[in-house]
Amino acid sequence: MIPALRAFRHRSFRLFMFGQGVSQIGTWLQLIATSWLVYKLSNSAFLLGLATFALQIPFLVLSPVAAVWIDRLPKRKVLFCTQSVALLQSTTMFILVASGSIQAWHLIVGNLVLGLVNSFDGPGRQSFLIEMVEGKEDLPNAIAMQSTIMNGARFVGPMIGGTVIAAFGETWGFGLNAVSYLAVLAALVAIRVKPRNTDRANEAWITQFTAGFRWALGFLPTRCALMLLALASFASQPYQSLMPYFAKTVFHGDSHTLGMLLSAAGFGAVSGMVYLALRPSVRGLFTLIPIAVGVAGAGLVAFSFCTQLWLAMPLVYVIGAGIMLTAASTNTILQSIVEDRLRARVAAIYIMCFLGMSPLGALAAGWLAQFVGPPATLGLGGALAVAGALMYARKLPAIRREIRPVYERLGILARPDGRSPPG
Repeated sequence: MIPALRAFRHRSFRLFMFGQGVSQIGTWLQLIATSWLVYKLSNSAFLLGLATFALQIPFLVLSPVAAVWIDRLPKRKVLFCTQSVALLQSTTMFILVASGSIQAWHLIVGNLVLGLVNSFDGPGRQSFLIEMVEGKEDLPNAIAMQSTIMNGARFVGPMIGGTVIAAFGETWGFGLNAVSYLAVLAALVAIRVKPRNTDRANEAWITQFTAGFRWALGFLPTRCALMLLALASFASQPYQSLMPYFAKTVFHGDSHTLGMLLSAAGFGAVSGMVYLALRPSVRGLFTLIPIAVGVAGAGLVAFSFCTQLWLAMPLVYVIGAGIMLTAASTNTILQSIVEDRLRARVAAIYIMCFLGMSPLGALAAGWLAQFVGPPATLGLGGALAVAGALMYARKLPAIRREIRPVYERLGILARPDGRSPPG
């Protein structure tokens, strides 16, 4: 098998990725329809930010708590439950839109419900990967391939979503998403994995809750990577929630224009994930992270001055590639070195820093945009991301020094004496 596709030799992983691919395309259809409808009904940049805030704030507040229970439970059952509730949510939104009863607050509440579901689904999905690929050998590739497929959906979904909404109306963005959940539910029914040991349930809940934070934040390399990811997410991700403003007001377009812009970001993310999948190991990712953040921040600053769609598209591509490379590199490192018993909790901390900080950034950007305008808001965010990347770069020598013994113990780096690590 082609090395870049080696995770697909596992049947369960193949099934899950097929279901996820279909479902994620549907998710993006609904997200495009939601953001377009919120702006169409309210004409408010603040409500655009609030809708994104409602979708993603549960990642910040609930994911670390949810992960304590996820580490105790069979991951496949957790995912079946979360995907079933998500199906119910999309069906309800479809009925409201189709009946003509939809209002902006319905969409915001619907996003909040979906965010609550995803705060359980995200850590469960991340920690389920190692069960599907049956060990750590193919885990980095599985993480990269999952990110590639999900961001491929992010590339295809907005394009399809913008076209569907322009041709048939927002209703079908929700209806097609509801149907797409059947694919991942069917895949979860067909998957067979070996049972794995779960964390000890007899420990105090607070002990289990804090264990993941002690592991992730008590070690300089992982702490620096997570802090930079959180900053980049807060400062850079709001461009997505403000994109309807640029599509309609700056570039004088419609939902199809919005789909094109978000697809350019998705294509950039896919390009970054393909590069990551082709890498043989996690070596060098700590150095890649500040470069990716700096490039994304600089691209955002340039985009904030842009008034031509043809120039905006490649800039959004660069932004999408930089942000996703930062997130996926951080996740690959964490999942490659974390202990199995802490896997869901550390995944939740990663999700908290990546997706959990986005709603705070979206809400802050929506508020600030009312006073200085969306272009200046995004420019300030990009400059903040560049500053964070420069601060991280100053820590690189210490990061490399501290991560080396860990990589040697795991066999990622050879020991100074040339011997392989035991086991």
